[in-house]
Formats: sequence, C-alpha cells, structure tokens
Amino acid sequence: MNALARYARAEWGPLVSTVRDALAARRLRAVPLTLTAVCLTTLLQYAQNRPWGYQFVQDIGSVRAEDPLWLALLRTPLSLFVPALDLPVWGALVQILLVLGVSEICLGRRRTLLVGYAATLAGTLYARVGIALGPGHPLGLPGSDAHVVDTGPSAAVVGLAVYVCWRYGAYVTAALVTVLMGVELAVKDNLAGKEHLAAIAAVLVLCALRPPRHRRRGGGRSGPGGDPASGEKPPIQS
Repeated sequence: MNALARYARAEWGPLVSTVRDALAARRLRAVPLTLTAVCLTTLLQYAQNRPWGYQFVQDIGSVRAEDPLWLALLRTPLSLFVPALDLPVWGALVQILLVLGVSEICLGRRRTLLVGYAATLAGTLYARVGIALGPGHPLGLPGSDAHVVDTGPSAAVVGLAVYVCWRYGAYVTAALVTVLMGVELAVKDNLAGKEHLAAIAAVLVLCALRPPRHRRRGGGRSGPGGDPASGEKPPIQS
C-alpha cells in the first residue's frame, strides 16, 4: 500500500496539489471558463434536441469534411460545445467539467483554449486529408465519412488530458489515455476514434515544443490557476 501511495504521489502529486490549492483559494472563481463551457454545452444540447433548434445548432456548430474549409473553420470554435446526439449528454458534461476545469487551473484560460482548439482542428483537418487519401491508404478514410459530424468536445478533452499530464509529469496517465484511444479505435473503427488519435498527435507536437513544467522549474509550481511561463492569471459518430 505504501508503494502504491508513493507511486500515486509521484504521478499525480503536483497536479492534485495545484488543483486543490486553486479551488481552496478561489473556489468556483478559479474555473469561470469551465463553468461557461458547461452551461453553453447544456444550452446547445437542449436546443439541438428541439425541432426549432436542431438545424440552427447544425448551422453554427457542426463540422463535416464535406463543408467548405472556410465554413468549417468558422464553425470550429463553437463545435467544441456541441455534444454528440448519439451519446448521453451527462458524459460530455462530466468530461468538460473535469478535464477543462483541471486544464484551466493548471494551464490558464488562454493556453487551455489554445490546446483545445489545436486538438479539435487537428481532427477536423485530418478528416479532410484522410478522405483525400482514400480507404486504400493506411491513414485514409472512406468517402462516406465526409458526411459525418466531427467529434465535438471529445477531441479537445482528449488533447487537453494528454497535455496537462505531460506538463505535470503524469507520463503514465498520458500514455494510458493514448492507449485507451487506440483501443477505442480497434473496437469501433470510426471517424471519431481516428480524430482522437489525430488530436493526440497534434498535442504531442506541442508537448515536444515545450518541456515538462516540473523539469523546467525544478519541481516548483506557480500559484493557483497561473502559469509562470505565460504570465496568465488564474449522422453523428462519437
């Protein structure tokens, strides 16, 4: 048990202490972006399940590879908050609350949005490249995937989870998330699973460009919600 406790402290100690201190000091004021995202996701879920709101949500926040690129890029920011219709919305809300909340505290709001959008955009652009390559290519996709709505918030959630774990030295957890996404794709080979792996690949590039925080700072950490490097204050397949 002591060995397990030591491992848990080594893996998650810096991350947990940063989140705990921020919530103790500022409570819900530490995660305004996360609370806004949860409320917006709930609102869009309610709207898209109503006859009057479904097409409206599709027009402002649903991205498909068949869309013109300019339109897809225009819709991408809001697509992070449009949950999949074929999954229970509480799952998306829990993911956003936990992963986005931890990211907002540990990375700051600006970097959280940057990494989340980068992960989502990587999945969106991969879908276009994969369809262009065709099903005969190892990275290719069938043409029918052009009609499938992109992953919504899940690509951003996966990407942020890997990035935060890397920055705080939870390498086993980051590897586990990546492996689970690979297993997901093996079990259910669909566009969403491949977009998740594309999002992780993009985030790993960002990780390579920025060293782990605990190494660069010698184990120190900043105050709640801040990052000393940034100067910030604190048909659908799924």
